[in-house]
Amino acid sequence: MPLTLDLGTDDLTRCRFAISPLCQTHEALRLLRRPARHGYHRGWLRRVGRTVAGLDLSPLWLFMQPPGRYTPDFLGPPPPEPYPAIEDELARMRATDPSLAHAEMVRSLAGTPGLAASAEGRAALDDPAATVRRLADLTERAWHALLAPDWARHRAVLEADIAHRSRQAADGGLDALLTGLHPGIGWAGHTLTLRMSGDHADAQRADGRGVLLMPSVFVWPDVVSGFARPWQPTVIYPARGMGRLHDTAPPDPPQALARLLGHQRAAVLTGLAVPASTTELAARHGLAPSTVSAHLAVLREAGLLTSRREGHYVLYGRTELGDSLTVTRPAAR
Repeated sequence: MPLTLDLGTDDLTRCRFAISPLCQTHEALRLLRRPARHGYHRGWLRRVGRTVAGLDLSPLWLFMQPPGRYTPDFLGPPPPEPYPAIEDELARMRATDPSLAHAEMVRSLAGTPGLAASAEGRAALDDPAATVRRLADLTERAWHALLAPDWARHRAVLEADIAHRSRQAADGGLDALLTGLHPGIGWAGHTLTLRMSGDHADAQRADGRGVLLMPSVFVWPDVVSGFARPWQPTVIYPARGMGRLHDTAPPDPPQALARLLGHQRAAVLTGLAVPASTTELAARHGLAPSTVSAHLAVLREAGLLTSRREGHYVLYGRTELGDSLTVTRPAAR
């Protein structure tokens, strides 16, 4: 059944975005349990397969419920800041009130008959504070093993999505933003409708705090919401461009763009659907790093690229103008 959020004036003025490494980690773990939804992520799953086999994820699997059933919110609560560090999110997770954790775990285990009465279920509920610590420690190990090595690229995709949505809002207002988030999200008459499976009777409703919008690499093809009290109403949706995050073969540039810029430079621009570093682009296109660096400098000076430092790397991404040039248009008659 759909979840509806009736947004008042206060909610509309307080809609905001955030990127949560903790939520991304748990969405990635949930993906491991849903082989029918692997789709765009098969390359990533092949890469991490051996790493996953070396992790004992059974304490987390106990609460990672299938779609339509409840997963404890304290595993990935909506962050209060837009760009939290994973260390801060894990600290908040470890500080979860044991009584809240117990209530959410009871609700989660009740979704599978007999699970709460199992030895694992009873052990988790008997000492909720210890269970929270154990789940946080395991989440931290999963983060470092599965997401941290690629986080700069993941974050760049999420930031590019937010930049695109922000431009939509600037050009067409909140109507343009909310109607374009995802096919499973409807927006009409100040009501946000999320077409999701499951019973959402206990889901948090809009209450003047606004709605938190979080793009995700791993949530595809679904939309996720339904956070219960005390968490802020949140919508997690598939990030624009996430399908190309793990592509290795660069796309061919439009012929007209190749004639304008030269094939190599056009190919570099076209291949930046997802932000990447000079080293990544050199390997992808079979070019020397110095050649790629020269092309990037020209494209950046022309206003087609932006760059930002992420740790030891500089990531390059297309501007809105760069995006528009890479679209293949039908030939004029």
